[in-house]
Amino acid sequence: MKHGGDLTQAMAEFGGAADEWLDLSTGINPWPYPIRKLPDSAWQRLPSRADEQSLLAAARTAYRVPEGAGIVAAGGTQALIQLLPRLATDGAVAIVGPTYNEHSAAWSDAGHAIAAIGDLAELPAHVAHAVIVNPNNPDGRITPPHRLAEIAAVLQRRSGWLVIDEAFADVEAGISAVASCGKLPIVILRSFGKFYGLAGIRLGFAITTPDLANRMRTVLGPWAVSGPALHVGAKALGDVHWVLPTRVRLAAQVIKLDGVLIDAGFEIVGGTSLYRLARHRDALALHRRLAQQKIWCRSFDWAKDLLRFGLPENAQALDRLAAALAT
Repeated sequence: MKHGGDLTQAMAEFGGAADEWLDLSTGINPWPYPIRKLPDSAWQRLPSRADEQSLLAAARTAYRVPEGAGIVAAGGTQALIQLLPRLATDGAVAIVGPTYNEHSAAWSDAGHAIAAIGDLAELPAHVAHAVIVNPNNPDGRITPPHRLAEIAAVLQRRSGWLVIDEAFADVEAGISAVASCGKLPIVILRSFGKFYGLAGIRLGFAITTPDLANRMRTVLGPWAVSGPALHVGAKALGDVHWVLPTRVRLAAQVIKLDGVLIDAGFEIVGGTSLYRLARHRDALALHRRLAQQKIWCRSFDWAKDLLRFGLPENAQALDRLAAALAT
C-alpha cells in the first residue's frame, strides 16, 4: 500500500488546486490536537536533552511502556521502519499482508528475503523475523496481544524479532502488545501523527528492549527529533483528557461514513475509526469518477474491488462524498 495524502498525482491527472480537493486518501485524524504558541527557543536553538526526556516521559505514560522496556523517538515511524532491517540479524522476514508496503521495501533493500503470509499462523519455519501491522492497514484486522507474545517467543528461539507497527492502535484501548516489551524480542512502532492529526510534525517512537533502543538511538544520532516536535509531542501525549473524547468523536463520525458508503452500494469489509475499507464491484470506475469530482480516495493494485476512505471532517464533506457517489 502506497502513501496517501499527496495530491500530486490526482492534480496532474484530473486538474484543480489542492484546496479544491476533498482528500480522503489518508488515515489521519481530521480534527488535530490544538497547538498552542511554541516558545521561541523551540525554533531558535538545538533541541536539548531535557526536552527529549520530557517527550519520552510523556510517551512512556501515554503508551504504558513497562519499566523494563526502552523507548526511542525519531522523525516519524518511517525513519524507524527503514532503520530496523539494517540493525537486524541476518535471516528472512515474514510480513503479514496485504499491508503497508514500506515494510517489505525496507527489509528487501537491507538484503533480507521476504516471505509474504496472510496470518501469523502461517509463519514459515525458516524465517528469523516477522512484521505485522496491528490494527492492519487497510483492513483493520487486530491480532490480540497474547497471540503476538506467543509468536515473539517462537522468534526469540530463532534469535529474531517481532516488529509490530501500531500506527493506528491509539483509536482503541487494550490492543497494544506493549506489556511484553522488554521481556520478549518485540519492537513496537507508534506513530504520533495519525491519531493526533499532526502528520507534518514527523514524530514516531520505537518501544523495545533497552539494548536495541540504545542501538537505535546511537544510529539516529543527536537531534533526531526537531524542537517543535518535542514540544508539541510532549504536550499532546501528556493531555489525557483529550484522548477519550477524541476516540468517541472518531467512532461517531466513522458510523456516518459507513452510512454514506452503504447507501452508495458499498460493503464495509474492514478498517478502523480513522478509515474504512469498502468493497464495490465497480470500485476502480468509482475511484475515477470521484477523482473527476475532486475527491481522492485509495485504490489497490492487488484488489480491483476495494477502496479505502479516510474520515471526512464534517457534514459538508460527508454530503459532498454522498452527492458524488450518487452521480
